[in-house]
Amino acid sequence: MASTSLERKPLAVNPDTPPLLPADSEESLLSVRLKSYLKQEDIDQVMRAYRLSALAHEGQVRKSGEPYITHPVSVACILAELHLDAQALMAALLHDVVEDTPVTKQQISEQFGKTVADLVDGVSKLDKIEFQTATHAQAENFRKMLLAMSQDVRVILIKLADRLHNMRTMDAMTPEKQRLIARETLDIYAPIANRLGLNRIYQELEDLSFRYLYPMRYRVLSRSVKAARGNRKEVVGKILEEIRRQLAQAHIEAEVQGREKHLYSIYRKMLEKVGTFSQVFDIYGFRVIVKDTPTCYLALGALHALYKPIPGKFKDYIAIPKANGYQSLHTTLFGPFGTPIEIQIRSRAMHNIAEAGVAAHWLYKTSDADISRLQQQTHQWLQRLLEIQSESSDSVEFLEHFKVDLFPDEVYVFTPKGEIMALPKGATAVDFAYAVHTDIGNRCVAVKINHELAPLRSELHNGDHVEIITAAHAKPNPMWLNYVVTGKARSNIRHFFKTIQSEESAQLGERMLNQALRALHADPATIDASRWDKLVRDYRVKSKQEILTEIGLGKRLSVVVARQLLALSEPATEKSKRPLGTITIRGTEGMAVQFANCCRPIPGDPILGFINKGKGLVIHTHDCPAIAKFRHDPDKWLDVEWDPETRRLFKVNLRLTVANQRGVLAKVAAAIANAGSNINNVSMEESTDENAYISMHFTVQVENRVHLARLMRGLRKIPQVVRISRSKGLAPENDKV
Repeated sequence: MASTSLERKPLAVNPDTPPLLPADSEESLLSVRLKSYLKQEDIDQVMRAYRLSALAHEGQVRKSGEPYITHPVSVACILAELHLDAQALMAALLHDVVEDTPVTKQQISEQFGKTVADLVDGVSKLDKIEFQTATHAQAENFRKMLLAMSQDVRVILIKLADRLHNMRTMDAMTPEKQRLIARETLDIYAPIANRLGLNRIYQELEDLSFRYLYPMRYRVLSRSVKAARGNRKEVVGKILEEIRRQLAQAHIEAEVQGREKHLYSIYRKMLEKVGTFSQVFDIYGFRVIVKDTPTCYLALGALHALYKPIPGKFKDYIAIPKANGYQSLHTTLFGPFGTPIEIQIRSRAMHNIAEAGVAAHWLYKTSDADISRLQQQTHQWLQRLLEIQSESSDSVEFLEHFKVDLFPDEVYVFTPKGEIMALPKGATAVDFAYAVHTDIGNRCVAVKINHELAPLRSELHNGDHVEIITAAHAKPNPMWLNYVVTGKARSNIRHFFKTIQSEESAQLGERMLNQALRALHADPATIDASRWDKLVRDYRVKSKQEILTEIGLGKRLSVVVARQLLALSEPATEKSKRPLGTITIRGTEGMAVQFANCCRPIPGDPILGFINKGKGLVIHTHDCPAIAKFRHDPDKWLDVEWDPETRRLFKVNLRLTVANQRGVLAKVAAAIANAGSNINNVSMEESTDENAYISMHFTVQVENRVHLARLMRGLRKIPQVVRISRSKGLAPENDKV
């Protein structure tokens, strides 16, 4: 945010001596905020951090032209409203000094302690590291921030306050930059604030994002709400008076508030109902705050006696709290003049948590069970993020899983033991299985929903009783990725297949490397561990296994690795240039070896293996049209041959031209079955010859060319079959070499 840049040179740090700054008002503003709840010794420490920050940022200005120190002070003031402790406030004041000034983390640690230094480091961005794209940089920043947050949740509280003040002061930026930051805020930061129960920050972040993303809509809706405020003032006043009178008659002490919904929630409701502003009646809500939980239900009964409830519009978040710890009774009633009224009923303790979320731990120093449960839920969520992070291969994938995990709408289902489990709206039985445990998800084969068998892709609904059936040798299905919605499920499924592919690719890579070593007149057994250790260091990878995996995936050439292992620094001789040996294909290599869909090679076909970066070895028939342009590039292909003992079925494409007569498809299918083959897919197209003939396209499974020849002979015996041929064509986009 600073418009000036500083060279990193040692800064004389003496925060006990106040600098001569035009920011005295900032210091006094901060001091006043702190005196309301901190001890004097804590205030003195915070003011020392302020003086260091002011000294470090001296001469720096924001885009708006204000002294830069106004930003960290404003961030600290936002956190002071949440009554955060002195360490968090010191970190807030210093959160940009490591990133934008010569002050180091070590200096902060020496002056204010390791905890403050770690908080500052967790909030700081990774600008000093070069990333491939802005997306990678953003994703890596979030990964680092969330890892720091898992150690200390104050990291995210400081980051949210930092983002809130930046959003409040974005007018000086270009519209493009405003939209970019607003979109990131709406997608990531606002949902995090909601997930942590920071209701005020969440709503303000949403409204500010709305303002910069859709400025015209924001202005129009804002004017409409102000106009409606005057028109509906009398109605709101009457409802407030009647609610207070009804509760007083029921001898219930309560604080009753009328509240206006924030703009973005009104806008979202308009989008959901595809309506105009005039059709959104409940822009005003009412909040009833009572002394304890039993009184919440008494107040609910009294209000239902006053106005009739709208069926299906009651939610009990006290019995089943939201994942962020939020508790309230929500009911929608038919008010006067037929206007829908939304009312929230909660206790004072619930209200405190609803407003402050996880910050309630610092704001209310009590042993309140609700706060303890909220901390536990937050810890479980952070642990879930850590699991996803450990299973995601890169930061962009982690960010994708993390965004999925921020869905605010939830469904509540029951385990076989009667425990309640919260899942995102749209979650399936597979999501539930992974939420219970990773092993349950990996081994699930079926599900019972409300004691009846159902497909694993079944979407769960509130109140469902879910029981997962597992099998010892079951494994995930790649198709699950098409319908799971939770980050944990998606992450675990991908992790499983990446692990399998890595193991299979390493085995293939070892075979390819051994062939290359033999072609260079070297015995693979003579390559000792010291050579491998040196190569691992040179390649900057973690292990020998990683190098072998990369060879199997086509990311490294086996002959290059072989030469480096043998330390052949001199130019290759004619003797060493002889072709590599032939690799035997068994057909059971799994994901490490793929058979091209364009030509569908089967045992007995002459074949070539093409090295496809990221996919590994792709097997084509030698005459496949898709590989014609690669045949003259020896670095792209390897000689391969079939293992004579191959024991599996392979897919092959057949094209039949048959007379268009009744029952011909049944005859063809019967002949395929009689030949011991299986049909994977069938499609038909009419011929142009007055529909006398039609073309049938089959994908069938055969053992080898002999089996295929037997199958084709059987099909030719059918009188209606005019022509039969094996289909080979250009590869689809995802199958090209």
